Amino acid sequence: MQKALVVENLQKSYGRLAALKGISFKVKAGEIFALIGPNGAGKTTALRIIATLLTPGGGDCYIYGLNLRREGGKIRRFISYLPEEAGAYKNLTGHGYLWFMAGFFTPDRKERKEFVATASQICGLKERLHDKIGSYSKGMTRRLLLARAVMTRPKLAILDEPTSGLDVINALEIRDQIRELTGSGRAVLLSSHNMLEIEYLSDRVAIIDKGIIHETGTPEELKEKYRARNLEEVFAEAVK
Repeated sequence: MQKALVVENLQKSYGRLAALKGISFKVKAGEIFALIGPNGAGKTTALRIIATLLTPGGGDCYIYGLNLRREGGKIRRFISYLPEEAGAYKNLTGHGYLWFMAGFFTPDRKERKEFVATASQICGLKERLHDKIGSYSKGMTRRLLLARAVMTRPKLAILDEPTSGLDVINALEIRDQIRELTGSGRAVLLSSHNMLEIEYLSDRVAIIDKGIIHETGTPEELKEKYRARNLEEVFAEAVK
């Protein structure tokens, strides 16, 4: 199966702080792959590098065969990134926001309409799309932002803590939306500190702590290896 993402010995430091100490992993097309670990583990740094927002200090990265360092412009055409703290313009309606953002991806009005239609279907907000975003709950806003991030049907969607701060119902809805993204062979790379949730969402996971990946595998493989009931117990044993 085609590799959507290949990360080789990726490194990044902020002054004397080594945020990534040489991590390596691969993500297949059609796969949901998660970096899981506590806050400060290096997850967001890794995602920002892969999203071409940060320059790696060492190592290499390939997205559908393109080299991150040399071909970042080409890569940005078919990936998307949703930061953990992303926001939307509260004075715009949901539909107005999607229309505005679609304009950054295409000058063609017909294609722009198609992007907005796709996002409208994904977010499931229906008539609330005509209300101002300032009246939305956090869950509704997050659903809108996720729809914005994937309305172009990216080959690789990069999602940082996609369900952060959401209640159970909204988190379940976001989880279902993420799962649907891989239906056409697209890949999803996400980060989370919520290991129990990721256990049920991801095809494979990498356990990261203090800039080091300690284990990679399916949730079932890792639980069996460590004789653990869940990924939280796996993490506790793997990082000892």
